Amino acid sequence: MLSVWQKIKPRGDQLMWLIILILSVWGLLAVYSSTGALAYKKTNGNTEIYLFNQFMFLLSGFFIMLLLHTIHYKYFISISRVLLWCSYALLIYTLIFGLEFNGAKRWISILGFTLQSSDFAKVAIILYVTRTLAKKQDEIKDFKKGFWPILIHVSVTCALIAPENFSTAALLFSTCMLIMFIGRVSLKHLLALTAAVSLLITFMLLIAFNTPEKYLKHVARLLTWKHRIENFTNPVYNSDISYQNDHAKIAIASGGIFGKLPGNSTERNFLPEAYSDFIYAIIAEEYGFIGAVAMLMLYMFFLWRAIRIVLKAPKAFGALIAVGLSFALVFQALINMAVAVNFFPVTGLTLPLVSKGGTSILFTSVAFGIIMSVSRHIESEDNLNETVVVNEKN
Repeated sequence: MLSVWQKIKPRGDQLMWLIILILSVWGLLAVYSSTGALAYKKTNGNTEIYLFNQFMFLLSGFFIMLLLHTIHYKYFISISRVLLWCSYALLIYTLIFGLEFNGAKRWISILGFTLQSSDFAKVAIILYVTRTLAKKQDEIKDFKKGFWPILIHVSVTCALIAPENFSTAALLFSTCMLIMFIGRVSLKHLLALTAAVSLLITFMLLIAFNTPEKYLKHVARLLTWKHRIENFTNPVYNSDISYQNDHAKIAIASGGIFGKLPGNSTERNFLPEAYSDFIYAIIAEEYGFIGAVAMLMLYMFFLWRAIRIVLKAPKAFGALIAVGLSFALVFQALINMAVAVNFFPVTGLTLPLVSKGGTSILFTSVAFGIIMSVSRHIESEDNLNETVVVNEKN
């Protein structure tokens, strides 16, 4: 048993492991506090059920991180293409046979587990993009040989996600653009792509705002996007559409500087999705402005440590995979926080490792595990190089 632990015990950047642990424990407390209304409706007020479920998923996720971080990141190159094609199959299956919750068909059921195929696709496409960039560095400026193969797969993945989950598709597209920029893709190609996508989104918005709503409800989620944008740009307070935003603001404002202390939230009983999409508002209410800023700083500190890994990575793939997955996770966290404080339209994105979740926690743990694999093996290679240098001097 001891030898097994010696193999899988956390190595690499210890501060990053500490941040992961703090976020997990903080999320566990926040989910336990914010599921009161849900428990009242579904389990006769027994919130311990949700606490236990969250704990088990986090524990499983931590085991996944430990396991993956022992695998050298170079082996993820060989499976990235297989994962990508599997993600296509899952995304297409979701569009046709997916389970619908809250008006969105994003979930599928496999062996009794409900999962979002987009969570799998995020990891798969980031691995594929980083693999391709690393292999094509000599011809990355060439549109046909370097940029086009990446563009095709990024476009297909985002197009399959966008009809039912536009916010995730937009986040993933932005992350891939950033990875391509770091990976030395021609700036003129990236600007042309950005212009094309901006025109497409503008065209879709024009359709949404100039088409009767009775027709829009039959076109993917255009009607939902329209309502969210309208509520963000021209909010109507005390309306059904602004209900979530109104109560999120009340939660944040009532938290003050120091908060009401854990477990004393009032708005958890009124705020829909208080345990997932708007859990940051509950954290701000219970832990105050200080707690809200502290959580923001945890994610930013994690990103900073990930950037340090990138600067130390000796190979392009290790650097790109670490920065790609880190930016995806931190961008998602920032957008979730921005929605809670009404700086951004409602998106449905959760707070990584903090929001209530099942398989989403497991896929998030896969991403963290791969990042820590890069950290662990970069550190091992640095130590080996230092040893070689010392021996040569002696």
